[in-house]
Amino acid sequence: MLTVAVTGATGAQGGATARALLTAGHRVRALTRHPDAPAAKALHTLGAEIRRADFDDRASLDAALTGTDALFAVTTPFGTDTGTEIRQGRTLVDAASAARLGHVVLTSAAHADRGTGIPHYDSKYEIERHLRASDLAWTVIAPAAFMDNYTDGWTLDGLREGRFGWPMPAARPLALIPAADIGAFAALALGRRAAFTGRRIDIASDTCTPEQIAAVLTTATGRPVAHHETALEHVRRHSADLAAMFVYFTDTGLDVDTAALRRAHPEVGWHTFADWAAARNWPELLGN
Repeated sequence: MLTVAVTGATGAQGGATARALLTAGHRVRALTRHPDAPAAKALHTLGAEIRRADFDDRASLDAALTGTDALFAVTTPFGTDTGTEIRQGRTLVDAASAARLGHVVLTSAAHADRGTGIPHYDSKYEIERHLRASDLAWTVIAPAAFMDNYTDGWTLDGLREGRFGWPMPAARPLALIPAADIGAFAALALGRRAAFTGRRIDIASDTCTPEQIAAVLTTATGRPVAHHETALEHVRRHSADLAAMFVYFTDTGLDVDTAALRRAHPEVGWHTFADWAAARNWPELLGN
């Protein structure tokens, strides 16, 4: 049994990893800036220890990591910027090194090591490089596009009008993964340090075109959904970073061998996009 510190524990990836670790019988120390948040309280109910920690407060990280065996590390530039993400990621790695942790599993992004030119992929790769240069045993898992993004924001707004607005051509494949599978894979890597140390693994659960996604959502929601190719200029007005990502998705694509992952790691319980969509509470999400 391991004691694993989980950053981003009240977010999608950290929360999924914490739940998967608890299910596997490990002890979880959930690190969050907001220990009184509902998501933190829900993890505490499941058996996690909740600790306040802030990437901008090194002392809080040192205290939170003391007495743990391993770390699940997630960083984000959203809400700040890529420079802040890199600085915070390096601080987290340095704190893990000072705590002499036995293993760090860092979640990055699929293809972030390929010079994509996507700002929030490049920032993650800088943190990967810092981790590799440390004295820590490390694993990098690199998820593809998140299925969970389809249940909020402008995508959900479009679904309420019967439109899957997505800035990619209808027939261009996109590799996808839900947070639950990221968490399950992270827990697997943490539980099998010897098998995963020193490896960087792009992960995805399914590959679908926007047209196929719209068809699956039609079935799952019980209402007609049609793909609409959102103009990149519209995305760029909101975020040049996200626009660069969609250009990469369209021009290069994310080639992740989902079949090989399923064969090698069946215990993850990989979900197809149809599996994931069928499990959502669409009447509540769409306000039916």
